[in-house]
Amino acid sequence: MGSIGTTTGEPPGGVRAVGVWGIGTLVYMVAVVHRTSLGVAGIDAAERFHIGASALSTFSILQVLVYAGMQIPVGLMVDRLGTKRVLTIGVVLFTAGQLGFALSHSYGMALSSRAVLGCGDAMTFVSVLRLGSRWFPARRGPMIAQGAALFGVAGNLLSTVLLARLLHSAGWTATFVGTALGGALVLVLVLLFMKDHPEGFEPAPAEHHGRGYVKRQIAAAWREPGTRLGMWTHFTTQFSGMVFLLLWGLPYLVQAQGLSREAAGTLLTVVVVANMVFGMLFGQIIGRHHGARMPLTLGVVGATALMWAVVLAWPAEHAPLWLLTLLCVVLGTCGPASMIGFDFARPANPPERLGTASGIVNIGGFTASMATLLAIGVLLDASGGDYRIAWSSVFVLQALGVVQILRLRGRAARLERQRIAVSRVESVHVPAGT
Repeated sequence: MGSIGTTTGEPPGGVRAVGVWGIGTLVYMVAVVHRTSLGVAGIDAAERFHIGASALSTFSILQVLVYAGMQIPVGLMVDRLGTKRVLTIGVVLFTAGQLGFALSHSYGMALSSRAVLGCGDAMTFVSVLRLGSRWFPARRGPMIAQGAALFGVAGNLLSTVLLARLLHSAGWTATFVGTALGGALVLVLVLLFMKDHPEGFEPAPAEHHGRGYVKRQIAAAWREPGTRLGMWTHFTTQFSGMVFLLLWGLPYLVQAQGLSREAAGTLLTVVVVANMVFGMLFGQIIGRHHGARMPLTLGVVGATALMWAVVLAWPAEHAPLWLLTLLCVVLGTCGPASMIGFDFARPANPPERLGTASGIVNIGGFTASMATLLAIGVLLDASGGDYRIAWSSVFVLQALGVVQILRLRGRAARLERQRIAVSRVESVHVPAGT
């Protein structure tokens, strides 16, 4: 006899699912607004706090370091506490961090605020992925991941379009306090309307006691080649576009390429819009053709490396606008490609371990982003502001990631095919009356 109040099978989705999941993705969108707000304020921050390139990059490095370091703890928290509780904690933290950043007049206080913000931001995306897996059937997985990423891109668009204008009209404090109010709004929505799962689809109870559980959960997720392949996919694809939008894109376009702030802001918007378009496209392709995941991954890495090579090697003092625009379009594929990493990890892990596995995957891109943020800042200071040397660090991390992807892809694919075959057999031979 089955457990009372629990329904077997997959959740049905539907209008209620879209509504609940929509609240989660709205939280993620606001978190991304907070995360990327420094990307349009880098030059202003350097002037406000009287700092150089290395100190400026420390803002984003610390934020990303906290974000990456929190991914496995957050995955464990989501698996243990549920989405609503973790999202609530996350909103409180990133709102407090943004408010502190708005009111900061010293470098130390501003740095601490970005760390708090990164901690809260870290709790959002993995929670939204878990929320989607609880409310929608598994076949919707690729579209759910790309849809969540699309809301993140919308947050990035708000940063590049709206915050850039507000910063120069309303000023530093009003702009960042205003974004913090967005966090207060989504907190109300989470508390009033968020629910972890549909009625009748409660997850099976699991043991969550002691250090043994934590070690077993992490070890089991890491042993899966699909989890590690997902992490390296995220590592290799995400960081180039992330670093461009998070901090160094605007200074590079203004200081190295001689564009005005308005023109540079427009090109950042091109990255974001391309991200949205490719996110929808990749989600459709992967949903219909699962085998397209690896060609898309390697294609994005190759296209990104090629465009950076052409732009950095351009013989003239400044690359032409059409070439910079094409670079920004290609960088827009980085975010959607990184979502493929979660699709590699999903079939390799059961639902009760999906939060932990997603956290491991998410570490990849943000670790690469942190390393690149640091490398660019250090190389700029060491080379006297030579962006060609600084951006060349991208190729090193891409090469490392591609080697790991090629090493893991065969084994991960074989195990995934075996699991799919077993699942189909089991679905055909289900005993009557169960």
